[in-house]
Amino acid sequence: MLSSEQFRSHFPALQRHVWLDTPASPPAALGVVHALRAALDSWLYGEHDWREWDHAPAASKRSVARLLGIAEELIAVMGSTAEAAATVAKSLPPGRIVVPAQEFRSNLFPWWQLEAAGHEVVLVPPRDGHTHTEDLVAALDTRTVLLAVSDVLSIDGHRADLPALRQATDGVGARLFVDATQSLGALHLDMERVRPDYLAVHGYKWMLCPRGAAWLVAAPEHIDGLVPLLPSWRSTEPPYGFFGGPYVRADSAARCDTSPAWLSWVGALPALDLLLDLDAKRVERHCLRLAADFRARVAETGAGTLLPSSRSHIAVVRVIDPDAVRARLARDGVRATLLGDRLRVGFHYFNNSSDVERAANALGDTKAP
Repeated sequence: MLSSEQFRSHFPALQRHVWLDTPASPPAALGVVHALRAALDSWLYGEHDWREWDHAPAASKRSVARLLGIAEELIAVMGSTAEAAATVAKSLPPGRIVVPAQEFRSNLFPWWQLEAAGHEVVLVPPRDGHTHTEDLVAALDTRTVLLAVSDVLSIDGHRADLPALRQATDGVGARLFVDATQSLGALHLDMERVRPDYLAVHGYKWMLCPRGAAWLVAAPEHIDGLVPLLPSWRSTEPPYGFFGGPYVRADSAARCDTSPAWLSWVGALPALDLLLDLDAKRVERHCLRLAADFRARVAETGAGTLLPSSRSHIAVVRVIDPDAVRARLARDGVRATLLGDRLRVGFHYFNNSSDVERAANALGDTKAP
């Protein structure tokens, strides 16, 4: 298993930047870029084999299955989290759908549009700046067919209490949809404990993949009820045909596979290989420790006001002089997202204590009122 420093050596960008912007996008890993360059070169000179590229999505399922400790037959390949959510939305029986009002839109709008189809969509408003587990639980009743929630929300770093939500949905007979895009790859997900009915993840953040590689996982009892959002030549069992019928859906989650953008999947395979060389629980401890150290530094110096969160690997600070902070971040080579007066930082396994120091120092002498 790779140490943090060994993992860090796979990212040349870290020689130039303190990278705390993984909640938006990570730097590229060497293996991912090498695979993409080789594919582009073979394409450029007409030496590529599209059938080899076309095997990459299936190979990615095997890797994701190992990461999650599940069977690959439960996994469908997608192009985005929104596509995964919309696929599940199309497959739901009538009833109430509960979702936090401040969810990321890819895990909000696919459910919201179901109002037009006769579903009742309940948006749970935030309280004290973020969504509370008890408020989500209170919104559930026996009419509820689905609760959709992000494991971690990038708006404030809030981490959902998934085991508690699983218990609550079990209590009313509802299904649980989890968007793990802002956590998987940095935080350990206990699939046996959470038992999500559906899990969606886009790999272009903490999983280090190119954009366009995403997965939908469905519990075995829901496979037969899955309705492909975009039925195509990939919706049947291999060997795939190209012309004419009949249309016979695959018996596995592969019935929801969409036609792959090849290069996204070529790049996803080495990224997944890199994650498989890590100990997920050690990675989580590392990321949470760095984020906690950063919060402690901010609280100690009074350089900003921390937004309430459940202590994930993402921290958000409200600063009082955004222009000054932006200049210091650029001066010190710190890559992070500053929107208005909100500075968001995220810590991956390639980050270290020096990154915490430089990020905290970049806040400078700005004092919160």
